[in-house]
Amino acid sequence: MVPKAPPRETQPGFLYVPPYRIQGFSIAGEGTVIQVPELDVCFDIGMCPRMVLPSPTVAISHGHMDHVGGLPYWLSQRHFQKLGPGRIVCHRRLEGPIRKMIESWVDLERQKTPFELTGVEDGEEFTLRPNLVLRAIEVSHTSPSMGWAVIERRSKLLEEFADLPQDRLVELKSRGTQITRTVEIPLVAYTGDTEMGPFLYRPEFADAKIVVSECTFFDESHRGRAKVGRHLHVEDLAQLVRVWKAKAVVVVHLSRRSPLGLIRDRLDAIDGGEHKDRLLVLMDHRANRRRHEAQLEEAAPAAAVEGSSSRSGT
Repeated sequence: MVPKAPPRETQPGFLYVPPYRIQGFSIAGEGTVIQVPELDVCFDIGMCPRMVLPSPTVAISHGHMDHVGGLPYWLSQRHFQKLGPGRIVCHRRLEGPIRKMIESWVDLERQKTPFELTGVEDGEEFTLRPNLVLRAIEVSHTSPSMGWAVIERRSKLLEEFADLPQDRLVELKSRGTQITRTVEIPLVAYTGDTEMGPFLYRPEFADAKIVVSECTFFDESHRGRAKVGRHLHVEDLAQLVRVWKAKAVVVVHLSRRSPLGLIRDRLDAIDGGEHKDRLLVLMDHRANRRRHEAQLEEAAPAAAVEGSSSRSGT
């Protein structure tokens, strides 16, 4: 008898929430890696698909294998492809164990792979770019865990100076007058694996433009399982989306035990479907493909007009 071919590998999930791509894999117990290429960051790295190699920073939520298993390979491949040392940010209590894990590979590979490792406490920040920071938000799981928020800092002119001409503003600034204030804009927040708690109502989550949230349990009878594993249940998520202002809440960390139809039904039922359009499931390939195709169709006329204008020189 001719044996069957092996099953096809799971395809990466992909969502475009302008101006950011949210892409990667997230299956509970198997592997989670969420990349936002425009922000040069990955959240967790339970596996290491080729697409995540260019991202120079990985923010680890916690130490379970399905969230850190791809870390040594990511570091090794970045070194092999001359992409520079990978930068790892994690809970302070994980810094030592992660360092030991990475250093244990030196004898196996017979080479010392360069890396940067930073442990942080709740509320501490890691600089991604001059105006962009990664802020740690301690959450509650079965091991030391962090959620993360990418925050942009912008300088905004104080209202009392709004109507002054530019030369006057330059003069005031040269005299040492404070004419601006710093505004924080949470761009993308990531819960990591966590149970429900007040930390999920912090401004970093409530005001983020995009929230990537785990939600592992959807069956009505699985509240107990969620509590034991310290994971979110869909009924927890229902409470959170009423507070989160995000234009998109990307649901990750689904269990293979939950049929996609059940997941979609439970999400669509929240508040009578009020949040349906902004509750997106990263690994719902069919729905996300249709959504992306619609985005391409919508963008096509504008692209055609722009191309025509450039050819005509206008």
